Amino acid sequence: MLEVIAPGLQTLVQDEGRKGYLAIGLPSSGPMDQLSHHAANALVGNDPAAATLESVFVGPTVRLRYDGVVAVTGAHVDLRVDDVPMPTWTTLPVRAGQVVTVGPALDGARSYLAVRGGIGTPVVMGSRSTYLPSGIGGVDGRELRAGDVLKSADEYGPPPRLGHSVDEELRPTLAKHKEIRVVLGLCRYRVTDVSVEKMLSSDFTIGTEANRVGYRLSGPPLEFVARDAPFGAGDDPSNVVDLGYPVGSIQVPSGQELICLLRDGVTGGGYATVGTVIGVDIDALAQMQAPNTVRLIDVDVDHAVAARRSRDATIASIYRSAQLT
Repeated sequence: MLEVIAPGLQTLVQDEGRKGYLAIGLPSSGPMDQLSHHAANALVGNDPAAATLESVFVGPTVRLRYDGVVAVTGAHVDLRVDDVPMPTWTTLPVRAGQVVTVGPALDGARSYLAVRGGIGTPVVMGSRSTYLPSGIGGVDGRELRAGDVLKSADEYGPPPRLGHSVDEELRPTLAKHKEIRVVLGLCRYRVTDVSVEKMLSSDFTIGTEANRVGYRLSGPPLEFVARDAPFGAGDDPSNVVDLGYPVGSIQVPSGQELICLLRDGVTGGGYATVGTVIGVDIDALAQMQAPNTVRLIDVDVDHAVAARRSRDATIASIYRSAQLT
């Protein structure tokens, strides 16, 4: 069992996510940074479906009640075991009674704590992932609190190599400015060509309203093509008749600010979506914070698919290298 001494900031149980419920308005949730989540599971010898603890800026302080194995990935944090500094992205043995502290993020935003066996909260609609807006998954659908005791899920993979670290080149780059790839659409036709060129040639600043639901990106305003509002759409030029929002959809309410919908974002609505951040680069956004900046890069669907295959191959490589042979 894992005893929570201090919860950190918005520490949530997350697994691969809740699949198959977008049609009823329920997003998949799951880890914001999927590569870091899987790397943590790989390092402790968990099944890929196991749950980890995702935190923002400051991670939890926990005590193991059994001899175990832990790993922390994602943001560059001050990690300690019984107040002794320890490396992140590394398989660490921990004895019963020892205290693991995932301190403040020095670079990046989100950290992932994995414990061998996984986090054993109840499965809700096929997933342990916490979805705060509906209060489901994880520990009673909420953030962790001091005094919570988490059971093991007994979701084991092959035994890990103690002391093994993920190669530096396989870890995400934690930078204050990044290029974020987007596929234009679904409603790119609603925005003028000049505005699209401006959107793709300007830096956007991440606002303080940046969470699992979405990131606000401030930059030059965009202009919409003139039209008579169709039946069913509002008068605002950014309104359309309701449509579905893929994860990563970029809205532009009134043309004033980009809103990128993320893992807990709503699944549909009446705002035009001018593009969609590719899945791989949602991992990158997850490690950014205000006032970091991004530049949007136009790519096609084939590029997005190739990037996902490359990321999946990296995750598979991390799992293989972490296994005891």
